Amino acid sequence: MTTVRVGTEGTRLVVLRGNSASGKTSVAGGIRERFGRGVAVVAQDNLRRVVLRERDRPGAANIGLIDLTARYALDAGYHVVVEGILYADHHGAMLTRLLADHRGPTRAYYLHVPFEQTVARHATKPIADEVDETQLREWYRELDLLPGGAETVIGASSTLDGSVDRIMRDTGLATLPPTSH
Repeated sequence: MTTVRVGTEGTRLVVLRGNSASGKTSVAGGIRERFGRGVAVVAQDNLRRVVLRERDRPGAANIGLIDLTARYALDAGYHVVVEGILYADHHGAMLTRLLADHRGPTRAYYLHVPFEQTVARHATKPIADEVDETQLREWYRELDLLPGGAETVIGASSTLDGSVDRIMRDTGLATLPPTSH
């Protein structure tokens, strides 16, 4: 497979993975809010559930769409946050290629929340009426990490602000000005 380099040495790529209700969407939103214009959030739920209305399964179209969208935004000069459950067995190969192909600073994080805390957090979400604890248990995968140690695990004890602060520092986004996008 041919390597297709994406982004620039100045763009940042952040991958946020974890189980349902682990805080991925909130952290991605916090990064965007803190940074300002110039951060593209590529959300699995939006592309899979809203754009394609597709089930999460191996080989599904959303995998390529997530990859294509992230690459396009990086090449357009945006910093990119890819966020979602993004199961390692479904999305791992695509994410590994994307991480390797990015020219700039690249970081991947797994937000780890124990199942009991996942259930409590899920109860506060709008889809709580649609998805019960049995469904959550079917979706839940304990430390579903990408191969090769690519991810930093952020535990449930990290606050939203603490997680955003850490990622902003780790990626260098904390010291960059917003872009004019």
